[in-house]
Amino acid sequence: MRATPLAARAHILAAVVCATLCALPALRPGAGIAWTTVGLLTALYLACELPGRCRLLGSSVPISAGSFFPLLLAAAFLLPPAAAALVAIPGSLVGRVEHAPATARRIWRAAQLSLTVWAASCVHGLLGGGATLGGPGPERLPDFPYALLPACAAALAFSLVLTALDGSILATAERLPLRRAWSGLLPSSLGPHLVHGLAGLMMAVLWRSSYGPVSALFVLLPMYISCWIFSQYHREHAAHHATIRALVQAVDIKDTYTRGHSERVGRASVLIARELGMAEDRLEVLRFAGILHDVGKLCVPTRVLRKDGPLTPEERRVIELHPEYGHEIVRGIGFLGEARAAILHHHERLDGSGYPYGLSGREIPEFARVVAVADAFDAMTSTRSYRRGRPVPAAVEELKRCAGTQFDPQMVRALARGLDRHGWSTASTVVTADETGPVPRAGGAAGAGAVRRPVRPRSPDGREPAAGRAVSGDGRDVAGGRAVATDGSGLASGAQSAVDRAR
Repeated sequence: MRATPLAARAHILAAVVCATLCALPALRPGAGIAWTTVGLLTALYLACELPGRCRLLGSSVPISAGSFFPLLLAAAFLLPPAAAALVAIPGSLVGRVEHAPATARRIWRAAQLSLTVWAASCVHGLLGGGATLGGPGPERLPDFPYALLPACAAALAFSLVLTALDGSILATAERLPLRRAWSGLLPSSLGPHLVHGLAGLMMAVLWRSSYGPVSALFVLLPMYISCWIFSQYHREHAAHHATIRALVQAVDIKDTYTRGHSERVGRASVLIARELGMAEDRLEVLRFAGILHDVGKLCVPTRVLRKDGPLTPEERRVIELHPEYGHEIVRGIGFLGEARAAILHHHERLDGSGYPYGLSGREIPEFARVVAVADAFDAMTSTRSYRRGRPVPAAVEELKRCAGTQFDPQMVRALARGLDRHGWSTASTVVTADETGPVPRAGGAAGAGAVRRPVRPRSPDGREPAAGRAVSGDGRDVAGGRAVATDGSGLASGAQSAVDRAR
C-alpha cells in the first residue's frame, strides 16, 4: 500500500467505507437473509477465483473477474442488495493480480465489485425483478419476457457503476484527467455486461426452479469456457503485438533518422485500405505490413544507414537488399500472412523499374502497392532534423504526378480521399528522428526564445550540399543526377521525382 499514491489510498478507503455501509444491513438481526444462498454463491465465486492463484493453472485462466460477472449478477437478482454486496468480497480478496501493489488492488477490487453488485441489486429490486424469476413448481413460472427488463436495467447499472469506479481509480492513481480516464470505458464494456446480465438471469431462473442451484452451473460452465478461450486469444494477440513492437523498436534504434516512420506508414496504409473497402480482417495484417516494411534494415550495416554522404554503388546494392532481408526475418511469423509479400515488394514500381525483382503492374501484391504509397507519403511529410516536411497537399500532388509509373493510381486516389475525409494530424506527421533542435515554424520570430535552425548534414569532405541540389531523405545529396533515398532507392534518370528525393 505504501507504493500507492496518497490520493489513490484515500479513494480506496472511501470505497471500502461505502461498501461496508452497503453490506451492514445484511448483518443486522432479523434481516431475513437467505444465508444458504449467500454462502453457496460466495463459495462458488471463491472457487472460480482460486484457480488463478494456482501456479499450474494461473497462466491459463482468465485474469479479470469478467469471466464470473454472470455469477455476480445472478447474486444481484437472487438476493437483497446488502446480501448481494457480500458475495464478491472473499473471491476478490484472494483472486490473482498481475501488477503491484497486490494488496491495494485486491482491496480495491473487493470494494468496487461489492458496490457494483449492490447497485445492480437495487435497480433489479426497484423494478420488481425478484417476482419475475419464478420458483419451484409449475404454478410459479418465470415471467418472460418482462423478466428481461429489470435484468437488463440491472446489467446497465452494473456497467455504469463499474466503469465509473474504474475511471475514478485511474484518475487518482495515475493522475489522469477524468475525461481521459473514463474515455471509451462504457462503450467497450456495455455490450459484454448486457450479455453477462442475460446469463445471470438464466442462472437465477434455474436457481429458483425445481432443479435447484446445481442446474445453474450449466449456465456458468459454458460462460467460463468461452471467457477462457477469449483470454487465450487475447494473450496470443498481445504476444503478436509484442513481437511487432520489439522489431520496430530495433529498427528505430538502428536507423535513428526515420524513428516513428514505421508506425505512421502503418496508419497511412490502413487509411488507404479503408477507402478501398478492404475487409476488416485484412486491416490489421496490412497495418503490420506498414509497420514492418523496413525491418530488413536490421541486416544493413549501421555505417551505411547513417552515412552522411552519397552512397557508393556497392553500398547502394547492400541497402537495396533490405526488402529481402526483411522477408527472411518475418518468414516464420505465421500471423503476418499477406504482410510478408508487402515487406518483400514495397519498393517495386508499377513500370517495372523497382526492386528487388522488377515486378510491374498487377504482378505487385496489393498490400505492397498500398504500403509503397503510404511509405512515400510519410517520407515526404515527415519533418526531420535536416529538412522540413512537405505540406500534405504538396505531397499528394507529387504522388499523383508519379501515379501510373511509380505508384498505383488507385492507391494514390484512396489516400487523397482518406486525407480529405480524416485529415493527417500534426502529431502523426511531425515526428522527428534524432533531432539536434526543433524545426522552426513558418513565420516564427527571431531573437530570444526562437527555435534553432535545423542542422543540415555535411558531406564527408565537411562541406554542406550545394545550393539547389536535392537532399535525400537520409541527408545525402543527389550525386550524378541520381538521388538516394533513405533506403537507398533511386532512379537512373536525372528527372528524379521529389518522392524519391524525400525517401
